[in-house]
Amino acid sequence: MPRSILSRALIAHIKEQFLLDWQGIHGVPHWARVLVNGRRLAKHTGANLKIVELFAFLHDAQRQNEGTDPEHGPRAAQWLNSLNGRFFHLDDREFQLLQTACADHTKGLTKGDMTVCTCWDADRLDLGRVGIKPDPAYLCTDIARHKATIEWAFARSIAQRRANKG
Repeated sequence: MPRSILSRALIAHIKEQFLLDWQGIHGVPHWARVLVNGRRLAKHTGANLKIVELFAFLHDAQRQNEGTDPEHGPRAAQWLNSLNGRFFHLDDREFQLLQTACADHTKGLTKGDMTVCTCWDADRLDLGRVGIKPDPAYLCTDIARHKATIEWAFARSIAQRRANKG
């Protein structure tokens, strides 16, 4: 596997500005599962791994609370302007894909660029952390809609949910 685009400097920067509990339901344990989900899906979808990896750690990084925060995706997309060229280097097309993935990840969309759809599915497959089993009707890619993929991801996310309660 190629080297990850996620640098220690980027992760430290995210942590420094993150307003919520680093270990919370929208924090680093969730992002790590989204990363694994995304990498697994990308093997089947051909998604751009740089975008998938960055999305995993950036899509919720601008949340202001753990509940309803409908503007966190657009805030994350805007925040990317301060990161590209400093912590990572994306060309214009890649940058646009990452912005779209972040800005629109809570809109329930199921059609679009395969890389963006892979990002959205990677996130949606981790709904078990909040007690929701992913519904194939709300997933974008064939591989994410497979029963085995949903069961695998759900088991991982509910294990984290149990660990947090225990």
